[in-house]
Amino acid sequence: MITTLWQWATVEDAYTPPSNSEALIPGIVLPRDTSGVRAFSIPVALRLDPLTATMLSIITCVGLLVAIYSIGYMHGDPGYARFFALFALFVFSMSMLVAASNFLIVYVFWEAVGACSYLLIGFWFRRPEAARAAKKAFLVNRVGDFGLAIAVFLLWMTYGTLDFHDTLSLDGTILPGILGQTRLADAGGIVGGAVGAAICLLLLLAACGKSAQLPLHVWLPDAMEGPTPASALIHAATMVTAGIYLITRSAPLFMACPGALAMVSIVGATTALVAALIAVVQNDLKRVLAYSTISQLGYMFASLGTGTMLGFTAAIFHLVTHAFFKALLFLGAGSVMHSMGGVIDMRRFGGLWRVMPMTAATFLAGACALAGVAPFAGFFSKDEILTSLHSKAFPSVHGNHGPESPAAETAHLHLTSWMHDGRLALDASSTYGLDAIDRPEIWQILFWMSLVTAGLTAFYTFRAVFMTFTGPTRVPEEAGHHAHESPAVMTLPLVILAVLSAVAGWWLFSTHWLSHFLSATPSLTAPSVARTVVPHLFHIDLAIQGTLAAAIGIAVAAIGHLGRRSDSPQMERFLGPLGSLFANKFFFDQIYTGLIVRPLEALALLAAIIDRSVIDRLVDWIATIPLGVGAIVRQLQSGLMQRYALAGVMGVLMIVLALAWQLRG
Repeated sequence: MITTLWQWATVEDAYTPPSNSEALIPGIVLPRDTSGVRAFSIPVALRLDPLTATMLSIITCVGLLVAIYSIGYMHGDPGYARFFALFALFVFSMSMLVAASNFLIVYVFWEAVGACSYLLIGFWFRRPEAARAAKKAFLVNRVGDFGLAIAVFLLWMTYGTLDFHDTLSLDGTILPGILGQTRLADAGGIVGGAVGAAICLLLLLAACGKSAQLPLHVWLPDAMEGPTPASALIHAATMVTAGIYLITRSAPLFMACPGALAMVSIVGATTALVAALIAVVQNDLKRVLAYSTISQLGYMFASLGTGTMLGFTAAIFHLVTHAFFKALLFLGAGSVMHSMGGVIDMRRFGGLWRVMPMTAATFLAGACALAGVAPFAGFFSKDEILTSLHSKAFPSVHGNHGPESPAAETAHLHLTSWMHDGRLALDASSTYGLDAIDRPEIWQILFWMSLVTAGLTAFYTFRAVFMTFTGPTRVPEEAGHHAHESPAVMTLPLVILAVLSAVAGWWLFSTHWLSHFLSATPSLTAPSVARTVVPHLFHIDLAIQGTLAAAIGIAVAAIGHLGRRSDSPQMERFLGPLGSLFANKFFFDQIYTGLIVRPLEALALLAAIIDRSVIDRLVDWIATIPLGVGAIVRQLQSGLMQRYALAGVMGVLMIVLALAWQLRG
C-alpha cells in the first residue's frame, strides 16, 4: 500500500482536471505522466462549515459538562491528573477530526481518537477486565481503520487529491477537491463507478468500526470497564459519532453509489434491532445504555442510507439530541454507581428514588427522551428518522426522492475492458447485484424493523428505570450505611443535560433551524442531495405509530417490573429459549473466538513451537561449528614455551623444505 501511494505521489505536476474532464467521473483513474518527480504535498488546514460547527458545538458542550462531572466522580483517584490529560486529548482529537479539510487529516485524528479511547477504556489498567476491554476495542477498531486507510489511498489514486472541497493554489488556480469533482460529475448525470463503490464500502467499514455497527459492534459494551465519564464522552459526543460524521461528509460519494448507500441503511437498521434485543435482557445498567447507544447509532445509519436531505439532517438531528440524553443517562448511571459502592447490577437495586431523588428525576428525563416520549428531544429526532425511512419505503406518499437524470437512475457500473491508455471503461448496464438492494420492498422491511426497535427501546429503557428507582428500597451492602445523593458538582451537569433533553428537540424541530443550517453544508449541496429536498412536514400518522410503539414498550416494562423486586424472573420465563440467545449477544463473541481468536492462537502456538524446536536448534547447531574450531585451536595454546619453540622450528623447517622443493623444480 505504501509503495502504491508513493508511486502515485511521485507525479510531475499536481493533477488539476478542467471542469469538462473525464476525471470528474467518480471511479475513473486517468493515466499520469510518471517521467518526473514531485513532492507529495497535502495542505494542513481546518474548514468550518455548518456540519463542522454543529459537531464542534456538541463535542465542546457535552465535553464541558462531563469534565465538570468528572471533578466529583474522579475525586481521590490516584490517576486524577492522568484522566484529565487523556480527557483533554480525546476532546482535542475529535475536534480536529471534524474540522479537518481533507481525508488525510481525518485519518490522522481518526487514529488519535482510537488511541485515546484505548487509554481511557484501560484507564484502570491493573484490572484484568479493563485491560482486556481496551485491547479488544483497539483490535476491533483496527479492522475499520484498515478500511479507511485503503479508502484514502484509493481516493488519492482516483482524484489526485485528498481535499474535501475546492482549494485555491498560490498562483490563483482552483484545485478541484474530491467532493467538488463528484459534484460536477453528478451535475452531468454521470455517477457510480467500481472504484467509487469500493471507496464507499471501505468508508462504511471504517464507520462501522468507530460507530460500533454490525459486525464490529462487540467492543463498545466492554468499553464500560473505563471510568463512567469516559464512557459518557465516548458514547455521547466523540468517538462513536465519528462514523456518522464521516458518511455525512462523504455524502456526494455515497450518492454516486446507490447500492452502497442502501447498505448503510441495511447495516444500521439491522444493528438497531439486534442491539435492542440484546439490551432487553441486560442486568448491568451501563451495558443496557451501551447497547442502546449501538441501537441509536443504527438509527442514524439507517437515516443516512436513505440518501435524502431529510435523511442526512435527521441523522445529525438525532446525533445532537442523543448526545444530550445519552450523556445524561451515563452520568446518571455513574451517579448511582458512585453512591452504591461501585455496584451497577440492577437486580440489586430498588427504590433508589428515595435515596437519590435528583439522580432519579434527571435519569427519568433522559429515559423519556431515549424512549421517544413526547415532548422530549428523542421524540422529534426519532420521528424524523422514521419519516426518512418511510419516504423510501412508500415513495408515493412523500414524492419520489430518486435521482432525476436517466444516467443517475441507472447508476450501475460494469468493468468492460481496460483501455490501451490505462483508463477504466464504464458501462451503465450492470450492477454486480449491489444496486439491486435499493428497492421499495427492502426499504419497507427496514422501516418496520426501525418501528419495532422503537418499541424495544422504550421497553428496555423503562425496565432499567423501574428496576433501579422503583419498588422496595434495596441498597447493596457495598454502599454501607452511607448511600446518599451525589455531590452538587455531579448533579449540576445532570440538571443541565435534563433540561436540554427536554427542550432541545422541540426547539430544533419547531424552528427547523438545524435542518436549514445543515442544508448549507457543501457536502449536502451536491445536486444529487439537493434534488431530494421536500417541504418540511410533520407526519402525524408516523408520530402516532412511533408513540404507540413507545407506549406499548413502556406498558410491558411496567407490567413486568414497576414496583417489583429487581431480581424477579418474569423476563427469563417469558422469553424462553430466545432469552439465552439475547443474553449471549447472538453469540457474536463466541463466533469471533471460534473463527478468529482460537485459530490465531493456534497459529501463534505453532509458530512458537517452530521457533523453539526448529529455528532455535538450527541456530544452536550452526553455533557448534565455531565452538568446535575454537576447541581445537585452544589446545594449541597451552602456554608451554617448549611447545611454542617446537612449533616455530617445525614452521621454519617446513618453509625451508618448501623453498628447496621450489628451487629443485
